[in-house]
Amino acid sequence: MMRRLALAGTMVALAGLLVPFTAPATAGTAGQVAAARAATRDFTHTPAAKKAGYGLLKDQDGIACIAMKGMGAMGVHYANPTLVGDGKIRLRHPEALVYRFTFNGHLRLAALEYVVLRADWRVNHPTGRPSLFGHRFNLTPAGNRFGLPAYFSLHAWVWYANPAGRFQMWNPRVHCPAGI
Repeated sequence: MMRRLALAGTMVALAGLLVPFTAPATAGTAGQVAAARAATRDFTHTPAAKKAGYGLLKDQDGIACIAMKGMGAMGVHYANPTLVGDGKIRLRHPEALVYRFTFNGHLRLAALEYVVLRADWRVNHPTGRPSLFGHRFNLTPAGNRFGLPAYFSLHAWVWYANPAGRFQMWNPRVHCPAGI
């Protein structure tokens, strides 16, 4: 009986049969980050996001750029209501795209935000929180600034470095102009 193992992308011979062997494309956090970046590369600027069904998200006070004194900011969210309401978390289909202001005032993709309403998640997952990239989602209770019911979320700073950590909510390098 012949048994040989080769490198990814080549052939593996098992019991005399040649079978293609491919390592999982999303193995580990680095692979997941690469897959998320590849899936969202067309959304680096807002016109493409709008065309794909993402719309500007403002809080109850009409604020679009979300910041927290002493923590930095998240930036400007463009959310896709169809994805937010589907009760699923999919690596290649983030519910929100988060943009930062560049030095010249343009918006540029900085992070992806994965969001699922807690009640929707509980339908198929009665306990626990969702996780992605090896990180558990944060819980935002009802009565939040967006007027949403309780939801789970995870920011992934895959397009702009976050010195606080790739999966932290706030980025000290992101700032919001006054009045936006």
